[in-house]
Amino acid sequence: MTHSPWLELRIATAADLPLLQAWDCASHVIAAKGEEDWGWQAELARRPPWREQLIARWQGRDIGFVQIIDPQLEDEHYWGECEPGLKAIDIWIGEADLLGQGLGTAMMRAAIQRCFDDRTTKAIVIDPLADNLRARRFYERLGFAHVEDRCFGDDACAVYRL
Repeated sequence: MTHSPWLELRIATAADLPLLQAWDCASHVIAAKGEEDWGWQAELARRPPWREQLIARWQGRDIGFVQIIDPQLEDEHYWGECEPGLKAIDIWIGEADLLGQGLGTAMMRAAIQRCFDDRTTKAIVIDPLADNLRARRFYERLGFAHVEDRCFGDDACAVYRL
């Protein structure tokens, strides 16, 4: 588990399926990640070496989801051709009552630390929806720089790099 003074990241398991499916229906989560079906039941059963799926816990409560992948090795090549040494992060707070309390920042800082704990990591990329200005400002405050606008499937995204 990754720990901060008040937040931890733990490996997501099949027991988290109902929680993740419930979060998927929340309007603020849809605004963050789009309406893509993540196929939770199948994906939680897989443990590819290029991916970590994590649940963020705060004060004993599951509050959000973090996924860290190596986009060069990821089997669907979502990111296309990538240089070695990259990590990509997906993140969202599942509980709407916890938005705006600094928990997203704590989750992202823990994820960034986890990425750079791997000494082969040179940079981190993220792809918020282009029209999600709140998320884009959030990533910019954390030091991410906008590098391009790009479509991933049907989603117009803004690609950032740290």
